[in-house]
Amino acid sequence: MTVVTLTIEQFAGERLDKALSQMEEAWSRSQVSTWLEQDRITVNGAKVKAKYKVKEGDVIEVDVPKVEELEIIAEDLNLEIIYEDNDVLVVNKPRGMVVHPAPGHANGTLVNGLMHHCTDLSGINGVARPGIVHRIDKDTSGLLMVAKNDVAHEGLVNQLVDKSVTRKYTALVHGHIPHDKGTIDAPIGRDSKDRQKQAVVDKGKHAVTHFTVLERFGNFTLVECRLETGRTHQIRVHMNYIGYPLAGDPKYGPKKTLDFGGQVLHAGVLGFVQPVTKEYIEFETPLPADFEQLLTEIRAQATAKKAETE
Repeated sequence: MTVVTLTIEQFAGERLDKALSQMEEAWSRSQVSTWLEQDRITVNGAKVKAKYKVKEGDVIEVDVPKVEELEIIAEDLNLEIIYEDNDVLVVNKPRGMVVHPAPGHANGTLVNGLMHHCTDLSGINGVARPGIVHRIDKDTSGLLMVAKNDVAHEGLVNQLVDKSVTRKYTALVHGHIPHDKGTIDAPIGRDSKDRQKQAVVDKGKHAVTHFTVLERFGNFTLVECRLETGRTHQIRVHMNYIGYPLAGDPKYGPKKTLDFGGQVLHAGVLGFVQPVTKEYIEFETPLPADFEQLLTEIRAQATAKKAETE
């Protein structure tokens, strides 16, 4: 257990979560908030909330959980490598695969497969996330770029920051979108009612999603979403925000949705400038077979229903 005593010169009047994150650089405010929810933090022996304003002389006790050491085991996961050179590779991640190991989920991740495929991966994101520049959710399929050295990693991250990476997703959403195109410009941050979710919030981070309707199926619409920014769960949050949640989405979709095992979302197009050669390269991968099969079924149902009403 770590015991901390605050002094008025530095932290009096500050929120508890902010004060602790300023005092210990290794602790983020979200991490502190999690510990508060787990009753790992007390002030003067009492449990308090993150918004508690600290006072001179307060004694804060923090029960810092032991860090679980992760051993990254190389596994032959038969990854689908779309492209590879000396600096980067592009992989088509299947739906259901987690991108990197975490406590309680150490095996079967994309990183485990990458470690088997090649050992020369960038180390900027630490031993648990070698080569990982960006992520897509476990139940989202599609293209990811991976850095094989630190120079490439920095170059790819810079492109993400300046919004020059091309990222297009295909999504099936609930509802009939009447207009053919649209742009959602709404800030995204943590949902105040559910810390496991993101939401459109006033003080969130800038987030922009452009969408184009590809096909309509009565109560469903197939759209292409182009990311201008890359916030956590951005497409899922934005489409839900405008009233067209992703089909199959257990977190942001309606309770009554398709039984697909997760959101119907595929990262089909990825383009970027090769950070060493400076050549723009772009890749496209078709929809997975289960996604295509679902569209075939929904298309047939919509056609049959339309025929009944005519």
